Amino acid sequence: MVGKVAVGGDAPISVQSMTNTETTDVEATVAQIKRIQEAGADIVRVSVPTMDAAEAFGAIRKQVDVPLVADIHFDYRIALRVADLGVDCLRINPGNIGREKRILAVVEKARDLGIPIRIGVNAGSLEKDLQKKYGEPTPEALVESALRHVEILDNLDFQDFKVSVKASDVFMAVGAYRLLARQIEQPLHLGITEAGALRSGTVKSSVGLGMLLMDGIGDTIRVSLAADPVEEVKVGWDMLKSLKLRSKGINFIACPSCSRQNFDVISTMNALETRLEDVKVPMDVAVIGCIVNGPGEAREADLGLTGGTPKNLVYIDGEPSQKLEQENLVDELEKLIRKKAEDKIAQNAQLIAKG
Repeated sequence: MVGKVAVGGDAPISVQSMTNTETTDVEATVAQIKRIQEAGADIVRVSVPTMDAAEAFGAIRKQVDVPLVADIHFDYRIALRVADLGVDCLRINPGNIGREKRILAVVEKARDLGIPIRIGVNAGSLEKDLQKKYGEPTPEALVESALRHVEILDNLDFQDFKVSVKASDVFMAVGAYRLLARQIEQPLHLGITEAGALRSGTVKSSVGLGMLLMDGIGDTIRVSLAADPVEEVKVGWDMLKSLKLRSKGINFIACPSCSRQNFDVISTMNALETRLEDVKVPMDVAVIGCIVNGPGEAREADLGLTGGTPKNLVYIDGEPSQKLEQENLVDELEKLIRKKAEDKIAQNAQLIAKG
C-alpha cells in the first residue's frame, strides 16, 4: 500500500507523476500536486534533497490528501525525518545510504510505520564497478544493480518494496524489466526515464511501456516528460485506456479528417477535449466527419457524431438520436456528452443500490 493506493497483485495499475517545483516553496508545490491529482494521478512523488526540503515536505503533507512518495538520495536522516512527517513511500536505494546501521535505521522505521520502499535504478547512475564490468549500461547491468539493493532488504527480512530499472533507451529499459520480472515477485514501477519533450517522450514511453504492459509486466507507471507534470498524467491515462487496462474520463474516437468531412473535425476535437477534461465518467465518444466510417464508429460508442449534409447525425447507445446544425455544433455536442455522462452516473448508482 502506498497510502490508500494498492500496488501490485490484482490492483489496478496506478498512474504517477513528480513535482518539478522547488520543494521548499510549499505553496507552489502544493498547488502543483493538486493540479496533478486533479488530472488523475494516483500517487505523486516529491524530491526531498535536503533537511530543509524535508521540513517543507511535512508542511506539504498536511495540505494534500494524495499519497506522496519522497525521492531521497544518500542521506538516511532525510528518510527518517519524512517518515515521521507522514510520507507514504520512500524512494531510496538502501545500498547508497552508507553503513549498515544507517540502512537498518531506515528499514526499521519503514517497517514500524508501514512505509514501503521503492528501489530505483537508472542507467545514467550505475555503480562504477558495474560500468567497468559491462563497459556500458545494459539490461543485465541494470538488473544486477537492482538485485544488490533487493538483497539488502531481503537480508533484513523487509519485503514491502517495489523496483524500477529505468533507461532512456527503450530497448534497454524493456529488456531490463523483462529480466527483472523473472527474478522477483515484488511490484515493478515502469518508466522510460528522461524520455524527452511532450511529443517525442510520449512516443518513446508509449512504445516501451506498451510492450511491457502487454506482457503483463508493471504495476505502476510514470511517463517521464520534459513538460508540465499534468501532461505526464494525461498520457499515462491515455496509455492505460488504449490498452483497456483502466478507464477514466472520455475515450475519444476521432477521424484524422479528409476532404469528405462535413465539419471541421480537428477544431471540434480540440475544443471538446479542452472543455470536457473535468468529466471523469468512463465513456466512448466518436467524432467522425463523414458517413463512410461514421455510422459504424458512432453505433459502437456511448455517443457518436457522424458528419452529414446539411445536418450531422448523433447516435446515443448505438441508435440515431437527433441531428445537429453546423452552427453551434461544439456547444450542442458538449451538452449532449455531459447529459450522457450524468445518465451513466445515475445508472451506476442504481446498480450499486440494487447490490
